[in-house]
Amino acid sequence: MARGTYAKKRLWRWRDNPLRRRDDIVEAWIVLAVWTAFAAGGTAAGLVTSHAADEVFAQQRAERQPVRAVLLNDVPRAATAVGVTSDRRTATVRWTASDGTPRTGRTLVDTGLKAGTSVTVWQDGQGRLTTAPPSSTEAAIESGALGTAAAAALAGLVFGGGAVVRWRLDRRRIDGWGKEWDQVGPRWGHKTS
Repeated sequence: MARGTYAKKRLWRWRDNPLRRRDDIVEAWIVLAVWTAFAAGGTAAGLVTSHAADEVFAQQRAERQPVRAVLLNDVPRAATAVGVTSDRRTATVRWTASDGTPRTGRTLVDTGLKAGTSVTVWQDGQGRLTTAPPSSTEAAIESGALGTAAAAALAGLVFGGGAVVRWRLDRRRIDGWGKEWDQVGPRWGHKTS
């Protein structure tokens, strides 16, 4: 099919046509609104979500600080599944907070370490143990994924809403055709049998 013919078929609702009904024009506007909301809204939702996530990750990188801690007990290698060993396990550590007070807590450390080994742990602004903040590369990847998910969620809502409205429009058309057939059908009075 030639490109121009395809475009004419796709845009038939917009051209003046004696067979064009009011519902066809309404449907054309619905399709245009759905695609516009998808393009503009999806882009905006994705960018806003990505930017917000990136700010949260930057705040985590600024707030969380690495601290040297000492293991209080051995961390043996343990099989978590058949033949599979875990690289990290929860263990008790002792560290000195930024205000100089000694603290004790549990955090993930590498397996196979002995008590008394020095490890690096992360603490937040209040001196509580936390996970390491994501690197800038990890943050960029996760921000992009969250932005894409937000755009996809909005697209699902927009296309779902458009589909419901078009379904209702189709039901209205079918009911109208049924009423018209009830008026015209009896005029076709001849029987074939």
